[in-house]
Amino acid sequence: MTELPAGRSGAGTPIVEVRDVSKTYAQGKVIVPALNSLSVTIAEGEFTALVGPSGSGKTTLLNLMGGLDLPDRGSILLAGRRLETLSAAEVTRLRLQHVGFVFQAYNLIPVLSAAENVEYVMLLQGVSRSERRSRARAVLEEVGLTGLEDRRPAEMSGGQQQRVAVARAIVSGPAIVLADEPTANLDSHTATELLQLMRGMNVRHGVTFVFATHDELVMRHAKRIVRLRDGAVVEDERCS
Repeated sequence: MTELPAGRSGAGTPIVEVRDVSKTYAQGKVIVPALNSLSVTIAEGEFTALVGPSGSGKTTLLNLMGGLDLPDRGSILLAGRRLETLSAAEVTRLRLQHVGFVFQAYNLIPVLSAAENVEYVMLLQGVSRSERRSRARAVLEEVGLTGLEDRRPAEMSGGQQQRVAVARAIVSGPAIVLADEPTANLDSHTATELLQLMRGMNVRHGVTFVFATHDELVMRHAKRIVRLRDGAVVEDERCS
């Protein structure tokens, strides 16, 4: 089997630093606060869950960490670079190089096969066709989808589609994978299998994961739980 990209070295090195960040959104004429002077740092090798009730700010925080949005105030450092000082094109390039995403709704491209979906990020990165193919098949084997490489999303179960999404997120060896409610559409057995898979990747390859979640299963697997309420961190717990 072709080797997957190596995990990042230097455990404990910050990947994302959120410094005194505030964010608001407009709902009609009403300004709704999402984050309020929030600070948190994610280091290499972590397996962290952001938890809290609806409206606590966890998805907003995840989007800011990945450069999908920018704060109203404060700083976000991704791989040592302050996102608010970069152009939109520079943020896009940085995100492409350093961040993998796993979404609740899978976000696979329906007309592409599993292998082609996994290859897509590498295509954007300019990786050669032969290298894309070998790495995509290697990571699909890693997530237990050998033999399903040519299936399109509609021909796969929800759990299989989410495994493709995980494969796509990690195939290029990103510094961090951000997962927004990745188990929400899965039954408990499939969700447990997926979490064990991601935890295995965290241990074997050093892949850093951050989850925004309501799911108790995710919390039980997490090695760190950051609890949010009203846009602020109210508890930051390391788990044994």
